[in-house]
Amino acid sequence: MSNVCEICGKRQVVGGHITYRGLAKKKGGIGLHVVKNTKRTFKPNIQVVRALVNGSVVKMKVCTACIRSNKIVKA
Repeated sequence: MSNVCEICGKRQVVGGHITYRGLAKKKGGIGLHVVKNTKRTFKPNIQVVRALVNGSVVKMKVCTACIRSNKIVKA
């Protein structure tokens, strides 16, 4: 099953995690240097909720941002 919001289409996105080493210049060092740059994923907070759609109750996968902003009516 896909992890996608059925209302706004929010899905998993890929980014990076940068690891630094060294002491910052303002703390008396020579500055931070990049040691490692690894890929990581940002996953949306998807919940399965029972919602009213066209007068009938349907189970939907919805992100929490859509639930908070009342884009669905919970059943």
